[in-house]
Amino acid sequence: MVTLDVRPQLLDALSALRDRVAAARFPLPLAGAPRARANRDELLAQLDDYLVPRLKEPEAPLLAVVGGSTGAGKSTLVNSLVGRRVSEAGVLRPTTRTPVLVCHPEDQHWFSGMRVLPDLTRVWGPQREPTDDLLLPGENPARVLRIETADTLPPGLALLDAPDIDSLVSDNRILAAELICAADIWVMVTTAARYADAVPWHLLRTAKEYDVTLVTVLDRVPHQVATEVSRQYGALLTKAGLGHVPRFTVPELPESVWGGGLLPGSAVAQLRTWLVHQAQDAAARQHVMARTAYGVLESLKSRMPELASAAAAQHAAAMRLTAAVDSAYDSENTRVRGRLQAGAVLAGDALKRWRAFPLDCTAGELLDALVESLSAVLLCAVTAADERVNDAWRREPAAAAPELADRDCAPESAEHRIELAVRRWRRELEEYAEEEMRELDRSLAPDPETVAALVATALLGGRRGRTAGEGLAERIGAHRALRLRERAGRLLVEHVDRVMHAERERRLAPLDALEVHPEPQAELIAALSVLQKER
Repeated sequence: MVTLDVRPQLLDALSALRDRVAAARFPLPLAGAPRARANRDELLAQLDDYLVPRLKEPEAPLLAVVGGSTGAGKSTLVNSLVGRRVSEAGVLRPTTRTPVLVCHPEDQHWFSGMRVLPDLTRVWGPQREPTDDLLLPGENPARVLRIETADTLPPGLALLDAPDIDSLVSDNRILAAELICAADIWVMVTTAARYADAVPWHLLRTAKEYDVTLVTVLDRVPHQVATEVSRQYGALLTKAGLGHVPRFTVPELPESVWGGGLLPGSAVAQLRTWLVHQAQDAAARQHVMARTAYGVLESLKSRMPELASAAAAQHAAAMRLTAAVDSAYDSENTRVRGRLQAGAVLAGDALKRWRAFPLDCTAGELLDALVESLSAVLLCAVTAADERVNDAWRREPAAAAPELADRDCAPESAEHRIELAVRRWRRELEEYAEEEMRELDRSLAPDPETVAALVATALLGGRRGRTAGEGLAERIGAHRALRLRERAGRLLVEHVDRVMHAERERRLAPLDALEVHPEPQAELIAALSVLQKER
C-alpha cells in the first residue's frame, strides 16, 4: 500500500518551492504571460489549499469537491448525498454563489481554521445569504466559505459544493478553480445535454494531467436515452485516456427541478457508496491521498520549468526595452556633447546678446540667454531620445504594458526639470567665478557675473566664443582663465550627463518598478531540484 511521504525535509523543500512560485511575476504582456500567471495561481492554490495541508496532516478528512458547468445539478447532488438541503438549488443561474462545505460534526475542527482555503472567510450555521450580517464590513461575499455539519455523512469525508466553472460571474469562475485545487477527490458533474461541452473537458484533461483522483457524474439523463448517452460519454472518456475513471449516472427525475434540491436516495446510492468507501477503507483512503498528492508533485516536473521559461522571457524582454532606452540616451548624449563643442548653444537670441555685450547687454542678460539656449538643446536631445525609444518599443509587445504607457509620472514637465538643472549649473559657475575673484585685488577684480558670462560663452560658443576666452584672459590672467575654464568645463559635462541620466532613469522608472529580474528563472529550477532530491 502506497503511503504519503511526510518527512520534514520534504515539507521544507516544498515550502521553499512554494515561496519561489509566489515570488514569480509576469507583468509584461508577452504571448505566454497570461498562461504563466494562470499556471502560477493554480499551482499556488494547489500547494496552499491541498498539497502542503495534506502532507502535514494526512489524518484530516478527505475533501471531495463537486464541480461542473452551470445547471449541471451540483447543489442537488450534494443535498441528495447528505440527505437534506444544505446548498441552494434551483432553476436560476448561477444558484451557487457561496461555496458550501459539509462535514460530520466530529470533523468540523478540521475546517474551522485555516488549514485549507485560508483566503476564505468561514461562515457557520444555517443557510443564509453571504450579504447579510454574517459578513464583516467591506467583505467580498465571493470570498466566503459556508460550513455545514451533517451526521448523515460519515466521519472522514467532507463534500464541497463549488460555484459554476463557466459562471458568467468572473469571481465565481476564479473561486471554482481555486476550490477544485483543494480537493482530494474531484467530482466532475455534467449533464446528458452538455457532456461534450469544452469547459468540463478542459477540467477532465487537467485532472488527467495531474493524475488526481477523479470521478465523473452524468446527471439528469432521460430514461429513454440513458443507455446511448452513457455509452457515448464512456467512449469520449476512453478516447481521452480517462476510461478508467469511475463514472456514475443520475437519471432525470421531477425532483431534479421541482423537488427542492433533493433526489431519492436510490438515485445517488452508488456514488455515495463509492465516496464512503474511499473515506472509510484504509487502503482506499491511502490510495486516494497518495495518488492526488503525488500527481501534483509529479506535475511540478513540467510546470516549474514552464514557469521558469516564462520568467526568462520576461527578463529578456525587459532587457530589450532597457537596451533601447540606453542606446537612445547614450547616442543623444554623445550628440549633445558634439553640439556643445560646435557652439550650437551660441545661436539665436544668445548670439545676439553676445554681439551686444557689454555695451547693450549685461552679463546677467547674456547668461539668461545662454541658459535658455542650453536648456533648449538639452530638451531637444531628450525629446529625440524619447522618440527613438518609442520607435523601438513599438516593435516590442512587452512595451504595451499599461505601466509603461505614461512617459512622465511627475507633475513637472521635462522642460521644467531641464531648466532647473541648467540654472543650477549657472549658480555653480558663478560660485566658481566668485572664488577666483577673491584671490585678486578687489580694486582690479572684474565683476564675478561678467567673468561667469565670459566663461559660459567661451565654453558654449565654439569658434564664435573664442573672443570670450581672450577677453577672460585679459581680465583675470591667462593662467587663472585656463584654470577656470577647465573647472567650468568639467562642471558643464557633469551637469549635461546628469540631465541625460536623470531623464533616462525617469523613462526606465516604470519598467524598473515592475521588478523583472533574472533571478526567478534560476530560483524556480533550483527549488524544483531540491524538491526532487528530497523525493
